[in-house]
Amino acid sequence: MNLTTSNVVCPYNKPSYSRTIYSDRFIPSRTCSNFSLFNLSTPKSDYATRIRTALFGPESPSVTGRNIFKFKIETKQPLHSLLDDHLNGVIESPVKPLRTFPNSPCKILDAPGLEDDFYSNLVDWSSQNILVVGLGNCVYTRNGFTSKVTKLCDLGENDSVCSVGWDACGTNLAVGTRKGKVQIWDASQCKRIRTLDGHEKRVGALAWAKSQLSSGSNDGSILQHDVRAENHVSKLRGHKSEVCVLKWSHNDRELASGGNDNRIYVWNQHSTQPVSKYCEHTAAVKAIAWSPHLYGLLASGGGSADKCIRFWNTTTNSHLRCINTGSQVCNLIWSKNVNELVSTHGYHENSILVWRYSTMSKLATLEGHKTRVLYLAISPDGKTIVTGAGDETLRFWKVFPSPKSQNTQTEFGVSVSGRTQIR
Repeated sequence: MNLTTSNVVCPYNKPSYSRTIYSDRFIPSRTCSNFSLFNLSTPKSDYATRIRTALFGPESPSVTGRNIFKFKIETKQPLHSLLDDHLNGVIESPVKPLRTFPNSPCKILDAPGLEDDFYSNLVDWSSQNILVVGLGNCVYTRNGFTSKVTKLCDLGENDSVCSVGWDACGTNLAVGTRKGKVQIWDASQCKRIRTLDGHEKRVGALAWAKSQLSSGSNDGSILQHDVRAENHVSKLRGHKSEVCVLKWSHNDRELASGGNDNRIYVWNQHSTQPVSKYCEHTAAVKAIAWSPHLYGLLASGGGSADKCIRFWNTTTNSHLRCINTGSQVCNLIWSKNVNELVSTHGYHENSILVWRYSTMSKLATLEGHKTRVLYLAISPDGKTIVTGAGDETLRFWKVFPSPKSQNTQTEFGVSVSGRTQIR
């Protein structure tokens, strides 16, 4: 078929006019183009001049004429100069300030008698902003709003404090003793409510889940107490040596325990046998923390022969990853405001590290303690941590940002210089 011309005869035998039909698209030729028709002369506006200078350099030629879209291998200034030098005042974008970490603690408290004992847990911070510290045979509290220090109890010369732990409401305090007793105190009234028996040796680990209190001992057992009942509810047997740490998950459904037998066990509320067992650590496990951001995510840290932080998925019973920190891991705590965690260390660094999860990139190293950092707690607003060591000091560090839904500030959260004494 001829696509160039067509002669068509109408039904009335009248001849039609011939018309030309082009068979392909039109492709223009630019050999004789006059670019002045497109008004591509040198821009006169300040904005256009800044754009051209930023992209092609201060000595760039006019764009009129040839090579309008010529590829340039390298510009004379980096692209970010568009926002800095050449377009200052033309394009403005707010820059988020970089987060900074403190070089020194915002407050230091002297804590004479704070033991250098890896198996004790002598510091805790309540939801009511009350800090508690066990010093020798006495327990002291410090109000975060008023800075008032109160001597809560004295166990006498024949006993000493091995562990302390607030309940979720911040009203009742559990105290574990070297003689294997667990005392429950009403902190606001400075009154002992009751004493729980059942352990044969010192009680170095405590953890609350509503009205249920778990206690771990050097005898290897874990006792579950209902503080409303007269006797303990059940005994959990699994560890072959001292129980170093106990932590309930944030929904109070699972209890994690770490022991001097290098083992981690996970228990539920309905069984006296562990539902999970982790044996990868090669030293005592005193550091355990549940993530408040991911359900079933558990972090653990090993002692001086291990030096590792490990992560576990307790829902799938799997080991996620391992980070060698290079020193004894004494404590772990997770931020509730951001997906980060803090580890404190002993042999041989005596440092405090801030990590970003899940990359486990190190955000900050906080130094100041002269001995291993054995104790760690976090403020109720989640911004400040307190660390304690055998150098008999408590140091406060503001390391985490404020939660998005909260804008409160406590006395421990502000920058306060100077040094005071806990007792």
